[in-house]
Amino acid sequence: VVNSFNKDQSMTWPPTGFTTEWWQRAAVNGGAREAVWTSVQVALIATLVALVLGTLLSLALQRHNFFGKNVVNLLVILPIALPGVVTGIALNNAFRSFLGIDLSLWTIIIAHATFCIVTVFNNVQARLRRLGGSLEEASADLGAGVFTTFRLVTFPQLRSALLAGGLLAFALSFDEIIVTTFTAGSGANTLPIWILNNLFRPSQAPVVAVVAVVMIVVSVLPIWLAQRLSADAETAR
Repeated sequence: VVNSFNKDQSMTWPPTGFTTEWWQRAAVNGGAREAVWTSVQVALIATLVALVLGTLLSLALQRHNFFGKNVVNLLVILPIALPGVVTGIALNNAFRSFLGIDLSLWTIIIAHATFCIVTVFNNVQARLRRLGGSLEEASADLGAGVFTTFRLVTFPQLRSALLAGGLLAFALSFDEIIVTTFTAGSGANTLPIWILNNLFRPSQAPVVAVVAVVMIVVSVLPIWLAQRLSADAETAR
C-alpha cells in the first residue's frame, strides 16, 4: 500500500516521497483494466454456479439419506482441501487430455467453481443443521409442494447464509492464482496473472503495487461483509 504512493519508481525503502502518479497510470492502463474485468467476470459466474450447485448439494446431503452419501460429501470438499497445484494439474489434464477442450475463460470458470462450491456448501449446510426440518414438514403437511416450500420457507431462512457464502466464493475466486495458471488459455488474463507477469518489469512495478492495493480491497471487503452477515444471523437467532 505504501509503495503505491512511493515517488521512487524502483520502490525503494523507505519511500523517497509521496505521489499519486502511479494511481493515475493504473487508471488508464488498458491491460490492468482488462484483467480486472476478466477477474470480475470469472468470479461472478463461478459464484453463481457455486450458489446453485452448493445449495442443491447441501440440501441433498442434509435432508436425505442415500447410498454413498459420505463419499459425495468428501468429493464436494476435496477441491479446497487439496493443494492448488494438485487441483490445477488434475483439471488441466482433464480438460486437455480427457475431454479434449482448449483452455479458455470458461475452463477457468469451471475450475474456480469446483472450489467455490465448498464455501457455499459449508455455509448452507451449517444453517440447515441449525434450522432442522420442522418448518418444512409443517409446510408439506399444509399441502405446499416442494418448490413452494423452498420458495416460501427454506429460501428465506437460507438467504443470509447464501449471501455470505457467495461473498466468500467471490473473494476466493477473484484472487486465485495457482489453479488459474494451469487452466487459463492464452487470451484469458486474470488480475493475479497480470500482476505476476508484470511484477518484475521495472516500468510496471509501481502500477503493480496500485493494482495489488485494489485487489486487497476487493478481496477483503466481501470477507468482512460475510463475517458481518454471519454474526447478524447468529444474533437474530
